[in-house]
Amino acid sequence: MLKTRVITALILLAILLPVLYSANFYAFSVVVLLFFGAAIWECQRLFKKPAPLFMAGLWTVFFAYLLLHLNNFSSPLLFALCCAFWLFRLVPMLYRGLPDVTSFSNGLLSALYGITIFGCFVAIAVLFQSSPLLLLSVMAIVWVADIGAYFAGKAFGKHKLAPAISPGKSWEGAIGGWLAVLLLSYASTYVDVLQNTFAAQILERKGVLIFVAVMTILSAASVVGDLFESCLKRRVDMKDSSNLLPGHGGVLDRIDALIPVLPLAALLDLWR
Repeated sequence: MLKTRVITALILLAILLPVLYSANFYAFSVVVLLFFGAAIWECQRLFKKPAPLFMAGLWTVFFAYLLLHLNNFSSPLLFALCCAFWLFRLVPMLYRGLPDVTSFSNGLLSALYGITIFGCFVAIAVLFQSSPLLLLSVMAIVWVADIGAYFAGKAFGKHKLAPAISPGKSWEGAIGGWLAVLLLSYASTYVDVLQNTFAAQILERKGVLIFVAVMTILSAASVVGDLFESCLKRRVDMKDSSNLLPGHGGVLDRIDALIPVLPLAALLDLWR
């Protein structure tokens, strides 16, 4: 299993890193479209929607059109809507529970979650267009939170964060991930080549208190995204969103924590 995970990760890096390094928007668009189509297909399957491949195709065609006209699209409004969906609709469902997959509410929820995935990928495009380093630096916040939570949870985890949704997660792990984000993101602002990263820009523009607040919110949002996808999988008794990425599960399994974070980060980046 570990060997498969490593091989898949190396292949993905071999594809993604040259695209990011080249800063070629057209090459980037092709890769993003493939991942977006896969994520929407998996989303349709998690909600037990009919013709998931067809619906994923429609979403992907629309997303392709948007990428060609990105500069004319009102992305801040989309990002604000995604944040509102998470805050007022999706996060409360972690406590109240999800509707039955055969209900009308399930259809509405699938549309909302689909829009948040769409917003996540639009944010990826907007941040990349601004700077590949800016995009990577936001993703790194989520990766640091996840890795920090894993090791802190292993070492100190005693109190379950959401035992009915994801028994492996603990409050100690979540706090450890948050502290890792604060420490590493703050330390990164002292590195000359990282002055154009998201963390450095927030610290420079808004000061330490806002910096801590933003990193805290993004860390919490990453946990929420992870828990929500786990909740979706548990409802339909699926271990992974798909097997498209051997050893890793599906695309949604890899980006679940990014879905609420990236639109929020892209919106905050506009706050100058």
